[in-house]
Amino acid sequence: MQKQWKVAILDMYEGVPNEGMRCIRDIVRHYADEHQLQLQMDEFEVRMEGQMADLSYDLYISTGGPGSPVESEGSEWEGKFFGLMGDIETWNAAHEPKKHVFLICHSYQIYCRYHRLGEVCLRKSPAFGVFPVHKTDAGHQETVFAQLGDPFYIVDSRNWQVIGINQEKIAAMGAKVLAIEKERPHVPLERATMAIRFNEYCVGTQFHPEADASGMLKYLKKDQKKQQVIAAHGDEKYHSMLEQLNDPDKILFTHDHLLPAFFQQAATLVEN
Repeated sequence: MQKQWKVAILDMYEGVPNEGMRCIRDIVRHYADEHQLQLQMDEFEVRMEGQMADLSYDLYISTGGPGSPVESEGSEWEGKFFGLMGDIETWNAAHEPKKHVFLICHSYQIYCRYHRLGEVCLRKSPAFGVFPVHKTDAGHQETVFAQLGDPFYIVDSRNWQVIGINQEKIAAMGAKVLAIEKERPHVPLERATMAIRFNEYCVGTQFHPEADASGMLKYLKKDQKKQQVIAAHGDEKYHSMLEQLNDPDKILFTHDHLLPAFFQQAATLVEN
């Protein structure tokens, strides 16, 4: 008899067309098939429709999305989102099996802002493309990152960032910064945090671990996006991005290993 696996996807895209939802669905389904799990995967449109999952799920994935992670503070949908996050923490403190949460990009930013873990601010210029990120000491000990190199490569697409980490709040929360931006000695700007383990059951990344080569290629080859990238970074950088997407040791490797490792860490949820 197949074990049941209930997964909730909290859709933060606010109706904006994207590749992220397709990628997340594909990774979840592939993992369920590979491990012979009876999958129930439900999606909740959080920002436009105010939909929110309940506590009946084993695992929650909260997506990236457009817009400011600051201006929504105090909104009704955020109240529901943080209500669920609090309910999950309360559940995990007293019940089995534990419920695990993965926060991506926009979700990561609002979670950091809500807990006042650092400054959530606009970047000097938007980040878009394939970039190396570096593990911290905690990142080297992180099970979910165990198969990734240092640096490992990610798809970055953001106007905002989390900097100025409050070490006291991080320590009080039991959180650990797992990865930071690549070092740029010639740029006098603080390196942003790229991944945090917020607690034993919740991990977040500033980048998009779900991104796959086909989705990014489709996006980059749209004429408007192509012209934007070339205007901002030059023709050479644009073609370098296309080449890196097909490198099996870069985006493909992160896509194939990071989220599945997170699922595997939560595997005891479906063994009961």
